[in-house]
Amino acid sequence: MTINTDTIILKIGSKGEIFPPKIIREKLGFKPNQPIILFVHQDQLIVRKLYSIEEILNVPPKTKISYHAWKQFKKDFIKEYES
Repeated sequence: MTINTDTIILKIGSKGEIFPPKIIREKLGFKPNQPIILFVHQDQLIVRKLYSIEEILNVPPKTKISYHAWKQFKKDFIKEYES
């Protein structure tokens, strides 16, 4: 494994596992047994924390948006990542 400030190079485990180093897990706030979500976008694997509804509701909104504008944004976002 090679670590630099922006890049980590590691090998896939013998059973296909990916184990991010502790420094990365801490930087991203990943905890043991925490659910995560994986996105495949072209040739990239994107790993994100999967927040509980309680965590989401406890974060104050950064902006106000109408329900219809949110639905359109979500539709456009999904379309972008499916292509």
